[in-house]
Amino acid sequence: MTISVLDLFSVGIGPSSSHTVGPMRAAGAWVEQQGGLPDHVDIILHGSLAATGAGHGTDRAILLGLVGWTPTTVPADADPPLGAQIPAAGEFTGPAGTISYRLTFDPTPVAEHPNCVAFNGDRFFSVGGGFILSQAEFDARSTTGLPSGAATAAPTGEVPYPFTSAQDLLAHCAREKLTVAELMRHNENALRPGVDQHLDEVWMTMRQCVTAGIATSGLLPGGLGVVRRAPGLYAQLIGQSEGNYDGGLGAIEWVNLYALAVNEENAAGGRIVTAPTNGAAGIIPAVMHYARDFLPEFSREDARDFLLVAGAIGIIIKENASISGAEVGCQGEVGSASAMAAAGLCAILGGSTAQVENAAEIALEHNLGLTCDPVGGLVQIPCIERNAIGAVKSINAARLARLGNGTNRVTLDEVVATMAETGRDMMTKYKETSTGGLAVNLGLPVNITEC
Repeated sequence: MTISVLDLFSVGIGPSSSHTVGPMRAAGAWVEQQGGLPDHVDIILHGSLAATGAGHGTDRAILLGLVGWTPTTVPADADPPLGAQIPAAGEFTGPAGTISYRLTFDPTPVAEHPNCVAFNGDRFFSVGGGFILSQAEFDARSTTGLPSGAATAAPTGEVPYPFTSAQDLLAHCAREKLTVAELMRHNENALRPGVDQHLDEVWMTMRQCVTAGIATSGLLPGGLGVVRRAPGLYAQLIGQSEGNYDGGLGAIEWVNLYALAVNEENAAGGRIVTAPTNGAAGIIPAVMHYARDFLPEFSREDARDFLLVAGAIGIIIKENASISGAEVGCQGEVGSASAMAAAGLCAILGGSTAQVENAAEIALEHNLGLTCDPVGGLVQIPCIERNAIGAVKSINAARLARLGNGTNRVTLDEVVATMAETGRDMMTKYKETSTGGLAVNLGLPVNITEC
């Protein structure tokens, strides 16, 4: 196990971890390789990064990364604003200096991975969740036979309880009499001491994101005319009298609100937590807010345990399949986030280790085959509502698992393998290219932000 929850849950900006955060990090990594900011760079976006790059702000993110900004330091309102037309050539200035550039969009994918950017011919791959690989790192990992999604620049230190599968995780927990959260804490402390501080920052940023999403009204950028719904929904829920009929599902309406608020902030380029991606960033915060508001108790320690357990599931999925929509479709984003949230909630509900694994399995199984078809290359339709549905599904999976004894016919490892296989079989037009599904059936041009 070489991936840390510090990398899986990272603070950055929207709208996409693989198309915004990853390319920004790749640009910074390339400059570091050069020993400083060169005078000029020729940038080529390949595959999915080109097909939906304008809608995701990939060109903007790369320029910001070249001149010294990182996903954690860049102001959300940095110039140029999200959605602005980026010239194909020119100069760009930031904290690290000024660079001239030429930018080319080539939607033809390269053989290695659908998310590829080249700087003066030096290739980097954005493999999901903001993780990146240089060409050399990708080639080195590929020789091991592991999926590209497993290849990361994450810590490689020794951990006391290494695992790459749910079977490994369950065996460690049974043998050492540890919960998943306890095991993860031992591993994280071995990799990078101070995990609690990071987890607290993640939970705080998630809460701030919900607050900002509820407080901000208006249209989302990009030209689709999507109205932010969270402020209006919040006003409705606050204004409801206790006698209003909600069929006993009032909590679900708040979960919907929390997910919408986060993903509307993400779509607007706001401060966000990859969980495990930006496109699926609303699910885990929404379920954690549900736990905070509707369970008898939800302490800071509960929030930490939730994230540690969710992180364990995310690591298993990333190591054996992918969390990249461009690689396996939205089953790898919303499906992964839903499984992670279900496991985290089941754990703090008092579920056994077996029930936690079962909760993740149920949630992921029922997202298999989910396509990634963002309209106009924007993380808005169907992405925002999809997070609300995914969050509710997580809660249902956790509660269903708690009603069982943890013995289930289908294992999480089997579902993860199925997800990877389904992703390989899925047609490219359904994998974050905006050339299939809803992206071509709403009467709107592809990548309207380029027009």
